[in-house]
Amino acid sequence: MEVCTLASGSSGNAAVVTVGGTHVLLDAGISCRRITTALKELGIPPEKLSAVLITHEHTDHISGLATLTKHLRLPVYAAAPTLRQLCYRIPFLEDLCRPVTPGEGVEIGGVWAEAFATSHDAAASVGYTLTGNGHKMALATDLGYVSQGVLDAVAGAELVICETNHDEDWLRTGPYPYYLKQRVLGDRGHLSNEAGAELAAFAVEQGARSVLLAHLSNENNTPAHALEVVRRRMRAGGVDPDRDITLTVAPRSDRGRVFCLEKEGAGC
Repeated sequence: MEVCTLASGSSGNAAVVTVGGTHVLLDAGISCRRITTALKELGIPPEKLSAVLITHEHTDHISGLATLTKHLRLPVYAAAPTLRQLCYRIPFLEDLCRPVTPGEGVEIGGVWAEAFATSHDAAASVGYTLTGNGHKMALATDLGYVSQGVLDAVAGAELVICETNHDEDWLRTGPYPYYLKQRVLGDRGHLSNEAGAELAAFAVEQGARSVLLAHLSNENNTPAHALEVVRRRMRAGGVDPDRDITLTVAPRSDRGRVFCLEKEGAGC
């Protein structure tokens, strides 16, 4: 299994997971051109994409979806309420829609994909776990808080894409208007560095060997600060983040590194 983020942040999110000849896109929140360019750089012909899984209908997760599906006619998986929202915006999408139910799974080529419910201010926000060739990864971003369902989904994943969106103090004293601060801080908003660190630590306790911090705010966080908070939490739990695991931050606007989940661990 290979995992690579194409972008991660409030301006756009997308990642690709490959198992054998199956290539699954997780979200399409950057332009079709950027998605296809990144795929080609990875040696993946865009027409070989097997499906796209959408977490929710916010623009930073679907902005490239209309053009991508128009050209490639990809099946689009999402929770049924999310698909309804997408069909309002993309009239031709209905024939490509494939509903998923949180807690249940679907087979896409060599990948078993399961959705799990997340708390976010969208119609029916979900995260995903993908399993294939004996390996499992989890995408857990856009979380107002970490529910038991999220913990259950992340448990046993070898690689976790984990949200560390903001520093709470930076957000509270920063330039955002009051309503936006309340939205981000609320139970249907985004995870702080500290909350994300707790989720990351749990994932490592449950077997994760690679943690990719994601969806960082450009205004209320920095990669160095998010890493510092998560590293501190890992060390408090007896984990050496430089030796025991691979810990890194997904680039906001660029393609990240490729993670290879193999018998000996992750990393290409």
